[in-house]
Amino acid sequence: MNMLNRKLIRDLLHMRGQIIAITLVAACGIAAFVSLRNIYQSLLITQSTYYSDYRFAQVFVQLKRAPESIKGFINEISGIVTVQTRIVAEVTLDIPGLNEPGSARLISIPEKQTPILNDLHLVAGRWIEPNNRNEAIVSVAFAEKNQLKPGDSISAVINGQWTKLYIVGLALSPEFIYEIRGGEMFPDSRRFGVIWMGYQSLSAAFNMQGAFNNVVLSLAPTANERAVIEKLDLLLENYGGLGAYGREDQTSHHFISNEIDELRVNGTFTPALFLAVSAFLIHLVLSRLVIIQREQIAVLKAFGYGNISLAIHYLKLSLIAVSFGVVLGAGLGWYFGYKLTALYAEFFHFPVLHYKFDLSVFASAVAISFFSTSLGTISAVRKVIALSPAEAMSPEAPAQFRSGLLERLGLEKLLPLSTRVIVRNIERNPTKALLTIFGIAMSVSLLVVGFYFNDAITHIISLQFDKSQREDANIVFIEPRPITAAYNLISLSGVMRVEPYRMVPVRLRFGHKMRRVALLGLEPNGQLHQIIEVNNNVVNLPLNGIVINKKLAEILKVKINDELTFETLEGKKLVRQVRVVALANEVLGLSVYINRHALNDLLNESEIINGARLLIDDKEKAKLYTQLKHTPIVTSVVIPEVVLNNFNETLARTMGVSTTIIISFACIIVLGMVYNSARIALSERGRELASLRVLGFTTSEIATMLLGEQGLLTLVAIPIGYLIGWFFCKLIVEAIDTEMMRLPLIITSYNLTLSFIITICAALVSTIIVQRRLHHLNLIEVLKTRE
Repeated sequence: MNMLNRKLIRDLLHMRGQIIAITLVAACGIAAFVSLRNIYQSLLITQSTYYSDYRFAQVFVQLKRAPESIKGFINEISGIVTVQTRIVAEVTLDIPGLNEPGSARLISIPEKQTPILNDLHLVAGRWIEPNNRNEAIVSVAFAEKNQLKPGDSISAVINGQWTKLYIVGLALSPEFIYEIRGGEMFPDSRRFGVIWMGYQSLSAAFNMQGAFNNVVLSLAPTANERAVIEKLDLLLENYGGLGAYGREDQTSHHFISNEIDELRVNGTFTPALFLAVSAFLIHLVLSRLVIIQREQIAVLKAFGYGNISLAIHYLKLSLIAVSFGVVLGAGLGWYFGYKLTALYAEFFHFPVLHYKFDLSVFASAVAISFFSTSLGTISAVRKVIALSPAEAMSPEAPAQFRSGLLERLGLEKLLPLSTRVIVRNIERNPTKALLTIFGIAMSVSLLVVGFYFNDAITHIISLQFDKSQREDANIVFIEPRPITAAYNLISLSGVMRVEPYRMVPVRLRFGHKMRRVALLGLEPNGQLHQIIEVNNNVVNLPLNGIVINKKLAEILKVKINDELTFETLEGKKLVRQVRVVALANEVLGLSVYINRHALNDLLNESEIINGARLLIDDKEKAKLYTQLKHTPIVTSVVIPEVVLNNFNETLARTMGVSTTIIISFACIIVLGMVYNSARIALSERGRELASLRVLGFTTSEIATMLLGEQGLLTLVAIPIGYLIGWFFCKLIVEAIDTEMMRLPLIITSYNLTLSFIITICAALVSTIIVQRRLHHLNLIEVLKTRE
């Protein structure tokens, strides 16, 4: 073993504390990048494969009723490859153990199992049999939540009559990867499910023999989807067509694609931020470590070692430290990625969701770490190896000692000696002080980013479930009803307040922009559902005109006072013009609001409603839900408390786990940075501090000088870290701006306090470790004379 390799081993052992810190910092950056980025790619690949293998449709349309003979005319539309007609109906369920009524979407399938669009993946049981009319296959999520299995039965209101359905199988479908009721944002598999039954059974139950009310299509690769939709709408207009739409607007696909887009940003931006910060910290630490060994480099050069050999030696030192982090980061990245993927599998219903560890992602993270580390090391070594041996063996030119700020202000006599030494050292080494401050500030910023996600989720919950949706229950009628249906609800047990609403599916247009949305007509001066903006501002509902979600306004390129066109997609097709009166900066979904009475007038109808929001006496809830279960006009009961629980089980839970990982990594990086700053400061000033000990200063006094300086720099760095963290959070808010959710830019005092406490704790831990080394300073070294 040559001398440089022996020196390398000695350096690794001597600097083991710093090496461990560098390893942990590098591991956190790589683990964050590898885990989140690989989860995104795994979901994307799984979605694409599932869609292809199970023939997920590309165009969908619901209608009132059409004869099967129309199928031939649909087939003649250019660009269509496969046409599949179905019967689809919403029904009320009597779910065992549940007071309130449940609901299900019934979908017809062939009695004989053949390849179909939106094909089923049987998880348990068998396909239905032609001669057994009431056999059904239910969705896996619904079955699991209600502990149903093949051989069990469940009751449903089909065409006004309670009917017992016999479960023969459990299945998944690409049409319901994200299984939710229409108009909702979060799944409630306890109260809503999908049930597939034979065409003959459903056609007989709903008097639809030889007819259908739903069509799904697949298109040729070169087909013009918009042209196909226009021709399909024209063909089905006389059959009560509700407007065809593409895969982009299909509910399940829309939500999962938004989640994947959000994960793409979160799996790219946030880990890249961690990787960049950790790379910078490693660069900073290693640069200062190399400079400390200036004299050793000079001695090696004097003994004949060339510049390239020395550069390679220090490069190996830095890369070995980072390599440990690479190995640890790869392991942590795989583990956390696997756990998070398993979490996604709980509410994204794929036949198989495998976590794929992409070596290219890992290679990218390693390349960034190694490149930044090498760059930092070479830039530091270059300054030293450029010196001649004699010049490098001489001490660095002493700082220019002149009156500092304290002396110029006349404050030096008011402060103890240790404080004056701290201030003077910072003044005479401003570059080192600024680098230390910036490094610690960057670490603090990661804590702010980590805790920010918790702040954002908490604020979303407060806005949506405490201030906007203030009802105890949302009653949805099976079809639009006269206003008297709402008045009848007030007579039910425990109902204290009723606020009816009208919801109409529409195609909203502005110029060449178009979007399918639900136009929600609310009660003027209503209290149970309010339009709340991200800043807690309540948007008042105008007498005329609409209030449009700000995100939807951006999509349609509209502003206040613009005239929009909407086309109704239910019943008699109507086209109307409405003016945009206000924009609502909401955090969830794409909503459009209008005064209910104005909406009734626009639709040329008397007071018609789709449902009502109720305020209920807690003591009477169970009795009320039982009554609603046996009310034929009620198709479902949505309970905000349950929706909140579902939110916490899905989006909030997933973000919570990833946030916990990010915060853990941020804590490690803060500790590593603060410790290394203090440890390097000790190495740089070891001779100076030992000299002070020889002159009679106590260990406590020199510890105050060294660690007091580090403490002061840390305190200065914390507010700067807050500002950098705020800037990073602003970038995340701008990046995660999907149709499903917009993160509010909320940084609470709780966030800042926790970030402060963790940073101070890291400083205290570092202080304890460094103070122990101060007790072992080699005072003999200061007696040696430098030539």
